[in-house]
Amino acid sequence: MRLDWRDIHAQRADALDRTEVEIGGFMTTPLRIVRASCFLLVAEAPCCIGCMPRDAAAAVEVFAAAPIPLTGRRILLRGIWRVRRDAADGWHYRLHDAHPAEPPGWAGVGRRFVLAGAPLMCIAACAAGPQQEAAARQRETAALEALTATTTMDMHSHAGGIIGVRSVTNNLPLGAVAEPMRTGGMAAVCLAAVSDSPCHRVMPDGRIHPYRTPEPGELYDYAQRGFERVHRLIRQEHLGVVTDAASLSAARGGMPSAIVATEGADFLEGRVERVDEAYERWKLRHLQLVHYRVNELGDIQTEAPEHGGLTDIGAAVIRRCNRRGLVVDVAHGTFDLVKRAAAVTTKPLVLSHTSLIGRPSARSRLIAPDHARLIAETGGVIGV
Repeated sequence: MRLDWRDIHAQRADALDRTEVEIGGFMTTPLRIVRASCFLLVAEAPCCIGCMPRDAAAAVEVFAAAPIPLTGRRILLRGIWRVRRDAADGWHYRLHDAHPAEPPGWAGVGRRFVLAGAPLMCIAACAAGPQQEAAARQRETAALEALTATTTMDMHSHAGGIIGVRSVTNNLPLGAVAEPMRTGGMAAVCLAAVSDSPCHRVMPDGRIHPYRTPEPGELYDYAQRGFERVHRLIRQEHLGVVTDAASLSAARGGMPSAIVATEGADFLEGRVERVDEAYERWKLRHLQLVHYRVNELGDIQTEAPEHGGLTDIGAAVIRRCNRRGLVVDVAHGTFDLVKRAAAVTTKPLVLSHTSLIGRPSARSRLIAPDHARLIAETGGVIGV
């Protein structure tokens, strides 16, 4: 039988233990692989690893009969449905002996999979003999040299383990960033601290929602610890810090740099002058207006609107960012927020992380073409 995610949220799926079912969703795994035999299936494509569900009932743990390509596209799976009654130590639902219910074929291979596998395809095509192998090595060397001479950026990253309430509060050890950046030819990465984390969590519907109102000053104080953690990573990894166009131009794959960013401007608590403080004290150069709670600056995609888009305070923050030289990021903002932001700004906008779809569902993080065009018309750019 066909299983719908609404059945899971309503717990109707609990009665189907040991039944053969079909369920559609998106494959996700924290591993850098192109095929997987064990992975999570989620209802909507996650925009980043931080958006993966943490609720035990918000995803299906899949054990495939054979490795399945991670295409980035929606997939329909068939398998034996299992319900874990004692899921305190893991996922509540599992799909065993899973296999695609529809033949994937080449048409099912998405652009992300093709890009990820392209080097392997090139190597395979060039490995017919010694001369071809030598030519392949020369091409690989040239490609790596080109990467280290190019300003290649990641517009939105939590690399090094810079976020998470437990990590920030307890100042847990940070991960490696510089060497992976050099290996991949990544010149600059926007390291985004998150200031609203203490007030949101994954809810029973499998999505992230705010669950309480912060105390006055709480998110400001939390953000200061978050910014300090970003700078500790910068010091630990000996990263350059991009503060202006000249230092961005100087960034190259062999000398990785960081751009201090924030995901959500909740730490401002409606005080526009705190933009200047973060600019000077923490070298903040990339400010995302909203995240997972409706704040003083505007509405978000994943909750019911309260302001009708961008607020007057939000408009004032954009003007201050324009004057000081901070990039304004409208990720997570509603279409109405972006419309006013595009009308207010005198500089290009960024929407650092999303995906494009013809008709986004209600409360989706994806955007429609008209939404994307607003960003493009400011001269801005969208990260997919």
